Amino acid sequence: MQSGIRIHDLHRNFGKLRAVDGLSFEIPAGQVCGFIGANGAGKTTTMRILATLDTPTSGTAEIGCVNVVEEPAKVRHRLGWMPDHFMVYPHMSVLEFMDFHARALGFTGAERRSRLREVMEFTDLMSILEQPAAKLSKGQTQRLCLGRALIHDPDVLILDEPAAGLDPRARVEFKHLVRLLAAEGKTILISSHILSELGEMCRNLVFIHQGRVVHQGDADTLKRRGHQAGRMRYLLECAPGARALAEWSSMQPDVELVEELAAGGRIEFDGATPEDAANMLARLVRDGLRPVEFHREQQNLEDAFIHMMRELDIEPPAPAAAAATPPPMPTA
Repeated sequence: MQSGIRIHDLHRNFGKLRAVDGLSFEIPAGQVCGFIGANGAGKTTTMRILATLDTPTSGTAEIGCVNVVEEPAKVRHRLGWMPDHFMVYPHMSVLEFMDFHARALGFTGAERRSRLREVMEFTDLMSILEQPAAKLSKGQTQRLCLGRALIHDPDVLILDEPAAGLDPRARVEFKHLVRLLAAEGKTILISSHILSELGEMCRNLVFIHQGRVVHQGDADTLKRRGHQAGRMRYLLECAPGARALAEWSSMQPDVELVEELAAGGRIEFDGATPEDAANMLARLVRDGLRPVEFHREQQNLEDAFIHMMRELDIEPPAPAAAAATPPPMPTA
């Protein structure tokens, strides 16, 4: 399969600082890949190199088999770039902003008007065309930034923290747009600290630390890597409650209370079979705890990521945090 993105032995130094240190990975064409790493791991530097906004110290980076250093103009024709910080021109409406970029990309006449309408309908901008581009909400601004990146219908999209600062509804809307783009066969590289959403959107995950790849694979592979072999996690609610469960767990050498909840907690213990679970349930009852909820939980992506970071002795990052009648399209 042809590569959508290919990086081989990439280095980028800023004086004595090695921001990217021998990075190598490949994303097949048409695949959505999550790019994971703590702040300072080298994600944004790598993305800027792919977007032809920075030059590597050594190594190669390719978009659709085109070298980003040797043929940057050709790369820009195939690439849509959505940076983590997005600025708009003051005193421009949403429509004027989009029209400006369409003209800059060489679109004219009926073709320009048709493409603008198609992109703005896709990104749900039609209802805010006359609003000042600098006065939009965070979610609207992110849709505007994505719309700008899509005007020339690129094969490859690079999205740096596209969901940062969005409220829950805006994140759902943005995930929906990413799924639609993936269904069109676009290659998408997404950097995000919202790992649960990366797991939902991305077929592949690349985790880097200090400019090097330390894990690449699907979400299930990362979860298995982060899970201690033979230990299962269960959600337990019981009477008389969390305090009794905590006291009981502290006396059990083979049980760990992972998280205390209002009416119980999450516990881990050795054993992966239904018989192991039945035996643990019998122990709880025998010791005077009366379970009202007891079921096995799958490890989530955040837990697996934090586990891996601790293995590497890295401090985990902090958790992320009506339509109007549209005006006429430009005629010139």
